[in-house]
Amino acid sequence: MFSQNLRTVFLLACAVLAACTPLPHTPTPAPAAPATIPAPAWQRQGVHLLHIAPEESLLTITVRRGGALARLGHDHVVASRSLQGVVAPALGRAQFRFRLDELRVDEASLRQAAGLTTTPSADAIAGTRHNMLVRVLEAERYPWVSIDARRTGDKEVFDADITLHGVTRTVQLPVRIEQAADGRRLQASGSLLLKQSDFGIVPFAVLGGAMAVQDQMELAFRITARQEVSAPGSDASPGR
Repeated sequence: MFSQNLRTVFLLACAVLAACTPLPHTPTPAPAAPATIPAPAWQRQGVHLLHIAPEESLLTITVRRGGALARLGHDHVVASRSLQGVVAPALGRAQFRFRLDELRVDEASLRQAAGLTTTPSADAIAGTRHNMLVRVLEAERYPWVSIDARRTGDKEVFDADITLHGVTRTVQLPVRIEQAADGRRLQASGSLLLKQSDFGIVPFAVLGGAMAVQDQMELAFRITARQEVSAPGSDASPGR
């Protein structure tokens, strides 16, 4: 009986390590050079564009643990601080995107802001990032997440086409917008719930689902866009 119990504990420990630690080291490819954003299909000559300022913008995705052994795992916050894109206030349109391989996992300040109470180790964070990019999101095959939003009849609700993992879904996105009187600066914020399975993603799980990531994820954003003043005629081009 003792041997059987010891074997069970050992298997559980292996499962925890598989879920939260990195696989054997493999060389990391050099980061891809920044790509110029294609001009939105809705862009027209003379339309006033504001450009997203990545250093003043943040998008987070919170995923939570599930399964019978959820207490052995952690909830996680994934963040992008490299959003790139444009906003056309007069048209009520916005287009932006970010690379999955630039995501940051479990920054302490963001975990605290999200009310997460556990503290994953550095190895656990590295393992989570590896599993997320390689085993779940297939980031090498689908490197970009893009969002194309357009205002509906309600000024605070946008229809947003979200493309993730090669799948596009249209959702209603509540947005709070604050715009400077001179039209040179805009701030937008909002949040919504999404399901990984809606984008053809199988949430990470081990032990037949006893330790798993919940299907539902919470997306939140705070975006600052402003008029570029460094290049004359910058309103005519969405590239940074």
